[in-house]
Amino acid sequence: MFDKFQDECGVFGIFGHPEAANLTYLGLYALQHRGQESCGIVASDGAKLRAYKGMGLVADVFKRDAIFDELSGRSAIGHVRYSTAGGNDFKNCQPIMVDYHRGSIAVAHNGNLVNAQEVRNELEQSGSIFSTIADTETIIHLLARAQCDSLPDRITEALMRVKGAYSLVFLTETRMVAVRDPNGFRPLALGRLDGAYVVASETCAFDLIEAEFIREIEPGEMILIDKNGMQSFHPFGEKVAPSPCIFEFIYFSRPDSTIFGKQVYGVRKEFGRVLAREHAVEADVVIPIPDSGVPAAIGYAEESGIPFQLGLIRNHYVGRTFIEPQQSIRHFGVKIKLNPVREVIEGKRVVVVDDSLVRGTTARKIIKMIRNAGAAEVHMRVSSPPTSFPCYYGIDTPTRKELISSSHTVEEINRYITADSLGYLSREGMRAAAGAPEGSPGHFCDACFSGQYPVKFPRLKADSQLGLF
Repeated sequence: MFDKFQDECGVFGIFGHPEAANLTYLGLYALQHRGQESCGIVASDGAKLRAYKGMGLVADVFKRDAIFDELSGRSAIGHVRYSTAGGNDFKNCQPIMVDYHRGSIAVAHNGNLVNAQEVRNELEQSGSIFSTIADTETIIHLLARAQCDSLPDRITEALMRVKGAYSLVFLTETRMVAVRDPNGFRPLALGRLDGAYVVASETCAFDLIEAEFIREIEPGEMILIDKNGMQSFHPFGEKVAPSPCIFEFIYFSRPDSTIFGKQVYGVRKEFGRVLAREHAVEADVVIPIPDSGVPAAIGYAEESGIPFQLGLIRNHYVGRTFIEPQQSIRHFGVKIKLNPVREVIEGKRVVVVDDSLVRGTTARKIIKMIRNAGAAEVHMRVSSPPTSFPCYYGIDTPTRKELISSSHTVEEINRYITADSLGYLSREGMRAAAGAPEGSPGHFCDACFSGQYPVKFPRLKADSQLGLF
């Protein structure tokens, strides 16, 4: 859907390769789906960190060879961003790089700290001055104040003060550190390339640069990489039940990535198969809403025996910030991005499969478009449960009052989107398809569907946005 969540962020890092910055560029290119607002690379030549950041897509920001001449060195980290905390502004571009009394350090962050504002207020009251509104800067200030001698201990001391989701990559002049929060909300993978270590939000970045995927960095694990090799730590004390974000499977991650021990494409197809069993319907054709609805639609078609067709074609040259030049043509809306294939749809009973339904406005427009193309019936199927609660762990979801399923029944939503029928994947079916052990509620975070939040957040945020208390 095009009215759904804003994307989160992607991180990449490589240590010990002569083409570090160039490979980081390629890694960010593979992770572009995780953020199109801004991007950046920080590289180290062993003595100094150098940064280049900008607003826009990776290929547009890093379009001159001279940029990579400046980013010399055998180590680099990179970031693609879509704002989940902090506004759309150059000052919030990552990686964030600072000089402090122990040298220079840069950090790239995927996730969201639920107590960042509280900690920020404390730091400002004691004299800290912030230059961004990104929650990531809070970590930098805490790290600079840490009293421990070693870098891993300073990072640990800083992270013990924050709560929420973080997959982080730090770079100093001579070391790289990758760390994942104890709940493991966001993915982070470890790989090797020509003797160099690589970390990335998703394994599709390894595929592009032909790196070997070693394993996922574990929840609560810290990896230190320097000239002596790699060390692993688990510095956060008692382990908590992992709660990786199930929406990574539903929408965020690329289907060719492996996250949380599973191939995303296979999980999405299984979502569709379970959906077909839970919400069968007599129909002539199954069509996806591209691109994220495609694997689930294939699974639905395979399970139901209804033929799969591409009944909607997406214009891939329209970005998220398409400018409609005149008020008089704004009613074209979603037609700019999608166009029906009449010969697939006309006279048919159509099953339309998408990964999620958030506000419902886009679904309503798409169903109208399909009917105008001659469909006899339109049955909407959603390969996730109703999204009724905001996320505070790295996804910029709408507030609860903007989520249609928080205040309307399935029947009411169906009347609004004007479908002949509407079926959502059940929460139980979703968890089973993703591989959650039966009776293990802590294995995935599905708070956006259940309202059950693994990490508590300040009451003020809950009162003003969540509407639960």
